Amino acid sequence: MMTLGFHTDAFNGFYWSFDKCLDWAQRNGIHQIECGLIDGVSWIHGLGYQPHVALYEDPVLLRRRMDKHEVRFSQVDAAYPLSGEDGPIRGVPYVLKSIAWAAQVGCHFVDTTDGLHAPEGLDHREAMALMKRSYQQILRVAEAHDVVVNIEPHGFFTTNPDAMAEMLAFVDSPCLRMNMDTGNTFIAGRDPVEFLRRFLDRTSHVHVKDVSRALAESLRGGATGIALSQCAIGEGVNAENIRACLTMLRDADWAGNLSIECDGTVIEGSLAWLRATLDELRIPHD
Repeated sequence: MMTLGFHTDAFNGFYWSFDKCLDWAQRNGIHQIECGLIDGVSWIHGLGYQPHVALYEDPVLLRRRMDKHEVRFSQVDAAYPLSGEDGPIRGVPYVLKSIAWAAQVGCHFVDTTDGLHAPEGLDHREAMALMKRSYQQILRVAEAHDVVVNIEPHGFFTTNPDAMAEMLAFVDSPCLRMNMDTGNTFIAGRDPVEFLRRFLDRTSHVHVKDVSRALAESLRGGATGIALSQCAIGEGVNAENIRACLTMLRDADWAGNLSIECDGTVIEGSLAWLRATLDELRIPHD
């Protein structure tokens, strides 16, 4: 069975707290949620204006709070870019903390990625060697905590399928997998359906993102990712690709979370379209 969820990024512009996102999930029958993790203190988060969670929050107490809303984490987002020179000194410690925290909160997936641009001063071989060492350190901890580290296509390397294949081979481990993103692969000029087909057996979590016609015409092939779908999912030029990806997942008996990534102004329409499409394709879902 597939489960439905959403990334709390949807409510960044609303200046919601994470608890307000839990309320929204409960009202809309959503039992899975995804959010970003904050390593340190942020004034806007402390004031309750940011829908993410800080690593200083006790994970067990937070889990109890989430249980009251019948909501669990599908994944937590620790996607500090690991491809640059500061990846090992900033990104790796952040991901390592996130893994241990995720294990305690009862979350089995942690999202990671690379930078949007080629790292300055590093060629392909050097950047790959840097990231390989980082992922080796990360996977040693992930395996100890039985947490899956996902690589998301979102940057210069990860939206290139050949580079993604190289990265997924950094460590021979069932704990290293991919978070598919329908919007990022499309905006990078790739075919999301073919991207998913190549890595179907390594996909453990899916971000569902559409792309408006105007954004596609101005940006496709010139960027490696977008934060959110600004149009409702199902109303953009990527809708048929999303439908084809869902069909492929169904035919592969894939079980995992479909996490909606769209602006909060269109999230209800996006959820309605995704539910209707899953029903139309006869895909069981929670």
